[in-house]
Amino acid sequence: MSQAGSYFARRGASIVVLAENGIIPVPLITAARTAGGQVEIVADTSIVLPAALRDVTLHVLDSREERLARIAQTASALVALPGSLASATALFGAWTSAKGQGRSLPVVMLNRHRAFEVMRGYSADVLSHSLTGYDKAMQFADNIEDLWSRVSRLVGEQR
Repeated sequence: MSQAGSYFARRGASIVVLAENGIIPVPLITAARTAGGQVEIVADTSIVLPAALRDVTLHVLDSREERLARIAQTASALVALPGSLASATALFGAWTSAKGQGRSLPVVMLNRHRAFEVMRGYSADVLSHSLTGYDKAMQFADNIEDLWSRVSRLVGEQR
């Protein structure tokens, strides 16, 4: 997470993160801020920021739907880093919320150590038959540099 935070921040990306159920991606946020990046946290009421993050922009929203809608409204792309099933669920929720807003946000997953290999198979087997332009909707990267390259290209193509 910290490598992604610093790499993206050094290239001028603003990062929006979801913090729920007491879980905050502190390494990502800290690395991005150390590299001079802008970070916004969209959180539920359980989140209490540590003192080192007190000056980070924080939006506390009561419902999960509101939080996911805020991310979908703010983001230009969704990036999935290896994590938990909860983070994959949140990613899908934000993507679905964006679709509901009429936005098509590209999703790029860092497939480090084959973390998203199941999703890669799903993309090839299911999305390829049911989602026009699936190859632009969901992509997979093998390292941070590849992740940045794919995200920046897809965001640039949307503009």
